Amino acid sequence: MADQFKQLSYENLNEFVFGSARTPVALKNGMVIGGGLVYPELNFTLPTMLITKDSMPEVIKEYKGIVEDACKRAKELFASGIVVEVELMPPTTYNPEWGIEIAKVVRDIMYEYEIKHGLKSVLRITPVDIREDKQSPHMWHGSHWDAIMETFRGCAKAGADLLSIESIGGKDLHDEAIMFCEIDKSLFALGILGARDMSKLWREIKMIADETGTIPAGDTACGFANTAMVLADRGFIPKVFSAVVRVISAVRSLVAIEEGAKGPHKDCGYEGVYVKAITGIPISMEGKSSACAHLSPVGNIAACVADLWSNESVQNIKLLGGMAPTVSMEQLIYDCRLMNTATESGRQNALLLRDLLCESDSKYDPQAYVLRPDVVINISKEIIKEDTPFKRSKAAGLAAIQTLRNAINSKNLIVNEKEISWLDIMEKQIENVLDDEEAFIAEMLDRDISGKINPEKYDLSAR
Repeated sequence: MADQFKQLSYENLNEFVFGSARTPVALKNGMVIGGGLVYPELNFTLPTMLITKDSMPEVIKEYKGIVEDACKRAKELFASGIVVEVELMPPTTYNPEWGIEIAKVVRDIMYEYEIKHGLKSVLRITPVDIREDKQSPHMWHGSHWDAIMETFRGCAKAGADLLSIESIGGKDLHDEAIMFCEIDKSLFALGILGARDMSKLWREIKMIADETGTIPAGDTACGFANTAMVLADRGFIPKVFSAVVRVISAVRSLVAIEEGAKGPHKDCGYEGVYVKAITGIPISMEGKSSACAHLSPVGNIAACVADLWSNESVQNIKLLGGMAPTVSMEQLIYDCRLMNTATESGRQNALLLRDLLCESDSKYDPQAYVLRPDVVINISKEIIKEDTPFKRSKAAGLAAIQTLRNAINSKNLIVNEKEISWLDIMEKQIENVLDDEEAFIAEMLDRDISGKINPEKYDLSAR
């Protein structure tokens, strides 16, 4: 890896707060993310409709309407700047020219509002990771890989400022790990398969960013940790299991920055708080404002150290107040206005707001507790003591388990009594993981009875 972080960017808890990053990201139009202000990041998707060659004119019309209306509302609410994320749908990544056209249309409208009305804006483009397709020949080359890279390159040239992706290396196996609550299998999927994939993937994205003068922003473990969070919220798996997965996922997401990503880390990766603590890059986060996309137990605490505040994603449907993306834009702007006013009124007020956001959530759910700024810093210290993603993942898991156990024992965390035994189960599973990485890989491949892993797609030796 190009750069490995061996010390924290934040040792002092009083410096770990929303809107401020050690290494802020400066955009060409003068916006600085992590430079003192929290900006809204609007994410949206289409209403239910087919995306085909014939329907593309209607698709483009939808995107135009969404962005026009959202920018108009941002201007009316005196937003000092906005970020718009376009998460491309599968057909618009399988067909890169469609995704590129969408990026151009969206950015042109944003440019128009900047020129005519002074509304500064940034476009984040996020191609979908189509390598999950069973027809994908390999994780790092072939038709699906090529389509993703062509989409990145074309969208960057069409005006996208930030390049991101929700990568899926190891996800097939991780879904099974969640289903059966096997934390050692989760560790393998995240700390080995996922981390190795991230290294290859982000090296290439960084090259495209350098070629096109754009910013390689960051990845997210949404398909891993958020899947666990949603299942835990519905009572299908223990919340303590999901919380430990969240912490382990931070190691995987950290690899993008080690390969040259600069931030802001992507919104649906709540593990971004750990990435920020270690690297100092700005992060995008989502909480109560993302209820339009999924429910969560982290509505307030997610904002504690956010530099962008997002709604996750919302369909373009009509609500009483207006179109849903426009409604989300308004909500985000008001949330950011509150955080920025706290910052402007003095550091102590910003810290007070941060701590109120933290305390309002952290005791009610282990998934919220592991996002506490103090907990994040303490666990991050344990992570960086190790020097490989595999070893760091083990350290992250064990530190998270001990942190949750201490919080429960001290009555600082409410956990269903039935879940407490899972801390011991997970701890034993992680402690039994072989120290030798290659030996552990061989063991996990041998245990893959369901055939979820295709070793050849990851350049691993078949069992």
